[in-house]
Amino acid sequence: MKKVYIFAAIAIVICVTLIIVDLSARHKLNNETGNDIETLIETNKEPETTDSDDNSGDVVFEDGVETEEKVEIDINDLLNASNVGEKQEITYGIDVSRYQGVIDWAKVSESNTSFAMIRVGYRDSSGVITEDKTAKYNMQEAEKYGIKIGVYFFSTAVSAEEAQEEADWVADYIKQYSITYPVVYDCEGFNKNTSRQFNLSKDERTDIAMAFMDRIYDKGYTPMFYAAVNELKDNAKWNTTQIERKYKIWMAWYGQDTVNLENKPLYDGQLSMWQYSNHGSIEGIDADVDLNVAYFGYDGTEVAKDASPREEVAPNIEALMDFIEVNETVTAKNETNLRDKPVQGEDSSIIFTITNGQTATRTGMSDDGWSRVIFNGVTCYARTNLLTTDLSATPQISSDDNSGFKTKFTACNEKVTAKELVNLRSKPSVTDEDSMVIATLSAGDTAIRTGINTDVGWSRVEYNGQVLYCISSYIYVVE
Repeated sequence: MKKVYIFAAIAIVICVTLIIVDLSARHKLNNETGNDIETLIETNKEPETTDSDDNSGDVVFEDGVETEEKVEIDINDLLNASNVGEKQEITYGIDVSRYQGVIDWAKVSESNTSFAMIRVGYRDSSGVITEDKTAKYNMQEAEKYGIKIGVYFFSTAVSAEEAQEEADWVADYIKQYSITYPVVYDCEGFNKNTSRQFNLSKDERTDIAMAFMDRIYDKGYTPMFYAAVNELKDNAKWNTTQIERKYKIWMAWYGQDTVNLENKPLYDGQLSMWQYSNHGSIEGIDADVDLNVAYFGYDGTEVAKDASPREEVAPNIEALMDFIEVNETVTAKNETNLRDKPVQGEDSSIIFTITNGQTATRTGMSDDGWSRVIFNGVTCYARTNLLTTDLSATPQISSDDNSGFKTKFTACNEKVTAKELVNLRSKPSVTDEDSMVIATLSAGDTAIRTGINTDVGWSRVEYNGQVLYCISSYIYVVE
């Protein structure tokens, strides 16, 4: 009988030991996974697991709180419609619009510029889609000189339907050009109360952006999303995490270390292209230009979707100006130079000079004082303040009240500078109280003399876009 009790006691000890071991193992599992094992049992759930094929992000538990773990995104996994083979390499480029004026792409091609992101258009504040004045010329010339092309569109869409309309417009606009780099959705200024998008939520704006890029991908182009770092970081202004899982990100972030551009800036998100400066200088572009580094490149150049012949586009010399279209007959108030470009000085040439009574057709007026006119069948440009629509007006000849005679000028075209210092006046007189000193010309600074009167010693000059007068003996012609 005693043996039975002994065996029973041993069995009890073994059972208790097994229970302790099992509980210890469960406690260890609980510590390693961060899950409450009792809760999992009660709710009939299995511990959370990760799935490397799930792009939605891994779910983990920290201190019992469910969080989303950041997923490393391989740039090769993003939607890419390229047919020429994208590869991981560092390429350098610029982005341009009409604000860079007329670009000399031959000179740009001599720099370390592999690609150009070209603005093709925008939707204005009234909701109208408008092309960039320089887009087709820029695409044409960049392509001609072997610079790979990407494009961007400035959107103010307020619905997915409008975004798709924009994408369709872009795809149709660029179909005759070799677009190798991405087609970009660019949306800025939405926080201003004047923006069409001012009342949209972050979710709404993100859905609109995705609608644009989805449509662009369907059209056979590689989409990309552009925004500033402060908008992208921590999903501040966009659902960045949603966008970057599917499409490339082009981020603007200035003032960072650019000594080694192949090293990306300290940013946690997916970054395919970095706009690191908005004050770049490139030979062939007179204005500041944005500079970019892309962390991808291409083996070749895409062919145009539409191979039909396209029209050769001339440079738009009005790119930096907004002309109001008019149709009226004008004449010179006195005598006016008609130039090949709406600029004065050495950057333009005088094609004609018209005098009072000769007429031209004015077709446009800019807010910075230029008129576009057609004279003898040629489109020219003249200073607006030297023209009049009053065809019966007599010549407006300034008079010197001290001498009592009318000052007439013989036309000329030569560059002059001051011997030391000379006042440039509104009228050819030093005694007329209406003759004001508008500017002062110093030695080395230049103006264009357009008229001279040898009788009283006055010169008519063009300086900083104005017609002014000075004493001839204080200036001299420079070669």
